[in-house]
Amino acid sequence: MSHSIDKNFMSNILTSTILKCVWNKTSLSIIFMLSSMVILNGQDIRIDNLRVDLLLYPHLQVSNGYPVAGSPDSKDIKTLIFNKQPLLSWELLGDADCVQSAYQVILSDNREDIEKGLGNMWNSGQVASNESINILYTGKDLNPSTTYFWRVKVWNEKELPSSWSPICEFHTAQTLEEYKTAYYPLQKTDELPAVMRKIEDIFRLDFGKAAFGQLSLTLESDKERAVIFVRLGEATNPDGSINRKPGGTIRYAEYPVILRRGKHTYHLKFTPDKRNTGPMAIHMPEYIGDVLPFRYVEIEGYQGSLEESNITRSTVYYPFDDFASYFHSSDSILNAIWELCKYSIKVVSFAGIYVDGDRERIPYEADAIVNQLSNYYIDKEYSIARRTLEHLIFNGTWFTDNILHTVPIAFNDYLYTGDIRMVQHQYENLKAKLLLPLREANGLMSTRTGKQSPELMKEIHALRGSMADLVDWPHGGETDGFVFTTYNAVVNALHYKALCDMAKIAKLLGKNDDVILLDKYIKETYKAFQSLLWDKNKRLFKDGVETDHISLHTNMMALAFGLVPEKHIDDVMTFIRSRGMACGPYTSLFLLDAVYKAGDADYGLSLLTSKEERSWYNMIRTGSTVTMEAWDKKYKSNLDWNHGWGTVPASVIPGKLMGIEPLEPGFSKIRVRPQPGSLEKAEIKVPTIRGDIFMSFQNKVGQSFSMELTIPGNTKADIYLPFWSKSQKITVNGKPVQYRKDGNFAVIENISSGNFSIQVLVKR
Repeated sequence: MSHSIDKNFMSNILTSTILKCVWNKTSLSIIFMLSSMVILNGQDIRIDNLRVDLLLYPHLQVSNGYPVAGSPDSKDIKTLIFNKQPLLSWELLGDADCVQSAYQVILSDNREDIEKGLGNMWNSGQVASNESINILYTGKDLNPSTTYFWRVKVWNEKELPSSWSPICEFHTAQTLEEYKTAYYPLQKTDELPAVMRKIEDIFRLDFGKAAFGQLSLTLESDKERAVIFVRLGEATNPDGSINRKPGGTIRYAEYPVILRRGKHTYHLKFTPDKRNTGPMAIHMPEYIGDVLPFRYVEIEGYQGSLEESNITRSTVYYPFDDFASYFHSSDSILNAIWELCKYSIKVVSFAGIYVDGDRERIPYEADAIVNQLSNYYIDKEYSIARRTLEHLIFNGTWFTDNILHTVPIAFNDYLYTGDIRMVQHQYENLKAKLLLPLREANGLMSTRTGKQSPELMKEIHALRGSMADLVDWPHGGETDGFVFTTYNAVVNALHYKALCDMAKIAKLLGKNDDVILLDKYIKETYKAFQSLLWDKNKRLFKDGVETDHISLHTNMMALAFGLVPEKHIDDVMTFIRSRGMACGPYTSLFLLDAVYKAGDADYGLSLLTSKEERSWYNMIRTGSTVTMEAWDKKYKSNLDWNHGWGTVPASVIPGKLMGIEPLEPGFSKIRVRPQPGSLEKAEIKVPTIRGDIFMSFQNKVGQSFSMELTIPGNTKADIYLPFWSKSQKITVNGKPVQYRKDGNFAVIENISSGNFSIQVLVKR
């Protein structure tokens, strides 16, 4: 099925994007760049956003953390490509049914050759293929420590060629390998205070939001060795002063600064924290230096005049595109929560690998799976998640639950990128993370039956000599009274999920013997869950074989991972609704997955927009501008205010509420299944490796539903719309279409790329 492009809709998207940029004071150059992304070049297909080994900015170089402009030198930190045969990708822009039929890639070590259409290293010729992502380089052997240039043109289904794409530049490493993940250096951006005022002899400055960074002060003194005091913090007192005893791991620091006569710039050098600079922590690179999370600054005792421009916060983060994603709805609380989570993903990237916030700066698998999914929906960036996974493969933590997340993280990597290389490279290490030696004859696994061994811990590259079951964190207060027994239902639900994902990976890689074995284990675990953990009287799953206790965690994870038979979903959902948010921010991912999987959109929306203490709104109300480790200090006395696992809505809003998810690897096929509940309006921009998905809806429950949708090039979609009545009518771009019924949805299948205006009307 195909439909002509809706020119007005595309114009509206462009106008809306430009207005948002102007509202955010974006430069005209950025606006022009965004507009050029959607205006066609007189061709059926246009090409943009070239990538090398998944990196959108493979040319990025930094000097002391700042992107280089002008003449680079050998001291600059370059983004490097490590692979002998990198993968090349591009995005297609164009009219409806924007499908590529062939491509031609040229690559050279000379920019002038590329500008002339010549490739002295590789000229693929016209290759009949509709693939536009993860094209394997097969030209001459690349040389180490060399700069290369490439571009591509494509042909559409009518065999009409596009213009050549922009030129993409990348640098190879000193040593080239069969496979190694490419990644960016960290980046700095200088920011000025948003607000400054003076109270007696204290200047108070507010940067608007917290970030990991450094502080520079340009001050003037007519005295030699005058002393002032500089304070930095994340929290304030009711009177607006910095809270010097915020408690927990909420940061506060104070430094004396000895002034010299005259005008000078002073850079604060932070005292390292023993806990977050230990042997297991991720250390900041020398070209960056140590950082501190802070929003507020106080300067006491300074006698000179002070302007906002005299104080600079150098914010550190992994390269981030603030305009890659967008969400706005008719619910102001939902909008605020989206912005909180989106900003948090940028902030918590400060180490270049996902860590647990500032207290330890240690990567954990539980943090990684939340950060990964949030990052995928917030930005067109995949390398920080992949690099974190590779670190965790060889530095596995000590909770059983965490280790079992490793395989789902790896499968997500493949699903969202379409690039199987890392998974293939780490296959045996990933299989070890299934913890198969802990399985028992009853079909369940256990850490308490004496099967933990030094050999197993070595095989999984664990940092400690034994594992313990977690369920949730904080371990005591957020587990909904979970009863720990020999056979832990939560751990076995995670084990089941890991087995299912590993079986898919094994099948993709042609590991047929493993597929057979894994399918056997999947069936055994499913059967054991039903026979040993199902309480027939309560019609719910128990926490373990030796207990009658029923917890939210056991049942929400069973539902999220496909362990609840369809006939029991209503019983399980009734219980889930009765428990509210009886879990921590990390496991809320599985709670919301379960709720939306069951189709309870109104309950999902109520959780996302809740104003209770256990809510994202409470994080905002508390005063944090970055998601927190726990819902409130009440639930964890030593919580931090910069924890990425609190960003669950960043993936749930686009993936579940707006319903945009990959059905096939690399977004070659997507599902658009919005579940708005009572939400009246929403619009979103979702970045994918194939291009941006734009979607908006207007929802009058039971009466009408309208959707505007842009599907990127080389992508197909199954679209799920509300099914309210057999008499309802669905039109696409004004034309009636047939659909199939699937539960409470009306489904239109295999829609090609382009722009669509879809209406659902109930006849009266």
